[in-house]
Order: sequence, then C-alpha cells, then structure tokens
Amino acid sequence: MLLAISLALIIEKFILIAVIVSVSLVVAMYATWGERKVAAILQDRRGPNRAGPFGILQPLADGLKLFFKEEIIPNFSSKFLFVLGPALAMLTATMTSAVIPWGDKVELFGREISLQIADVNIGILYVFGVVSLGVYGIMIGSWASNNKFSLMGGLRAASQIISYELAMGISLIALLMITGTLNLKEIVVQQQQGGWGGLLGWNIIKQPLGFLIFLICAFAECNRTPFDLAEAENELIGGYHTEYSSMKLGFFLFSEYINMFISSVIMSTLYFGGYDMPFVDESAFSPNIAALIGVAAVMIKAVLFLLFFMWVRWTIPRFRYDQLMRLGWKILIPLALANMLATGAAILYFNK
Repeated sequence: MLLAISLALIIEKFILIAVIVSVSLVVAMYATWGERKVAAILQDRRGPNRAGPFGILQPLADGLKLFFKEEIIPNFSSKFLFVLGPALAMLTATMTSAVIPWGDKVELFGREISLQIADVNIGILYVFGVVSLGVYGIMIGSWASNNKFSLMGGLRAASQIISYELAMGISLIALLMITGTLNLKEIVVQQQQGGWGGLLGWNIIKQPLGFLIFLICAFAECNRTPFDLAEAENELIGGYHTEYSSMKLGFFLFSEYINMFISSVIMSTLYFGGYDMPFVDESAFSPNIAALIGVAAVMIKAVLFLLFFMWVRWTIPRFRYDQLMRLGWKILIPLALANMLATGAAILYFNK
C-alpha cells in the first residue's frame, strides 16, 4: 500500500514537472514574439507578420533556424566548459519554478494533487540559491570562449547580478518580517485575508518600497534594459555569448526569457496575491474549477509583468556602467536597509 502511494506521488510530480517546464518554455518562446510585437507597436511598425496568422508561427521558425545553424566551437575554447555554460544557464532558469505555487489543489482519481512541485518551508531561500547559480553559467560560458569581449561581458554580468541580489535580498527581509515565513504558499494564503475583494491583503499595500526595489533588481537579474550592459553591442559585440551559435546561443537567449517569466510569477506570488483572484470567492466553485481560476490568475499577472518588461526595454535607454553600479550600491542598498529598519520599527511599535 505504501509503495503504491509513493509510486503515485512520484508519477504526479513527474507529470507536474513536465507540464510546468513545458509551459515555461512555451511562454518564453512566445515572449520573443510578444517582444517584437510590442517593439513594433511602440515604433509604429508591423512586427513579425509572415509566418502564420499575425506572425504567431515566427517563434517556431526562429527555433528551426537555430537548430539547423552550424554548430561552432572555437578551437582555442575550453570545449567542456563551453558546452556547460549555456546548459547551466538553462537548467537554473527552469529549476526556480519548483517551489512556486501555481494554484491550490485539484482532485483527480480520488487524490488531492497540489499544483506545486515542492512545498518547502524555505521556498524563498531555494529561489535565491538557484538564481545565484545562474551567474556561473554566464561566467563559465564567457571564460570558456577565450574571447576578451565575452569575458568582459561575463564580468559585467557577474558584478551586476551580485550587486543587485544584495539589494533584492535586503528588500525581501522586510517582507519576511511581516509574513513571518519563507514558505511561498503560506505567503499567498496570508494575502487572501484582506478586505475589498482581497486586494487590501496583498503585500504590495504593505511593502510598496520593497516591491519597487525588488522590481528594479529583477530587471538587473534578468539582464534586461536598462541593465543589459553584459551584452552591450556598441561595446562588446554580443557580450558573453559572442562566440556561441546554433542552440547553445538559443539556450542563453531562452534562459533570459524563462527568467523573465519566473521573475514575473515570483513578484506576483510575493506582492500581488499569487493565485488569488480578487473579487472572486473560490470556495463557491468545485476544487478543480477553483484551482483553474488560481492558475489563470497567476498567468494573467505574470503576462502583465512580461508586458511591462518589454515596454521598459523599448522606452528607456541603456545606463552607463558607472551609473548601473552607483544605482545598485549607493541608492538601492541604502533604500532597502532603510525600508527594513522602518518595517522593523513599525512592527515593534504596533505589536508592543
């Protein structure tokens, strides 16, 4: 009996992993199409419109093009590390989704199945641990290329990610002081206990400055404009992936869009109620319908954040590198520390 339950649990988790990874890949694939459409709208152009209706088959055409391109590994590169770099970047991008609560529970075949791969008590620490590994993929790939432009791009990416992770972590400490937990699902459940359709329970109301700092740091972590100094074409050709071609280059580009999607979901989970749909009483529906509503809520919030990422890219010009570092160390980190101290003082004052 115990063996059958364990086997069923393993099968459930494998199916859930396959579904979540597949959805992340599809969203990342069509985020490239969405980005080009958003850019076209902002620049008064048509954007991709040849491959399929409204150009919706363009991501498939781009993927086929990358698959059929010649696979080149430079003679003077470290071949094993050259292959390991993009593989590590892609792996860490997909691993982050393991602790995200995509919805509540569904009932299938007489079993309750949680729409979360791993409901761990240290979910936020897991996210930070995996995200921290992502910089190794960029650094390994840039160093293994044996190209000075690539190495400079890798150094920029590493210093940028480390700098902004510090501010991001401090901004989250204030949120954790309010919630009292590192468990992402528990954070979502707490946000459902607010008035006005649940909106007043969202952490964006309690931590607006913390969210703003987290949002800026998310742009930097994903190497998105105005923080895309690691691949500044006017200075570094293509940056850390200059020597890459075919699907190795595709892995680096794909990992950026997956990171954008996962960052959007994490911000929705931490600050915007996660799978909570405002003004909707999920208890009035069956568990399966309520779970689907929760998944829809997460995806809608994530797509809105993705559109914001794209809007900023095609609106704000790129920073200089000294401006990038100054913003991280002299503005965001002091702001995050001040926010943490103010939150602690408010908690002590109102709970005395």
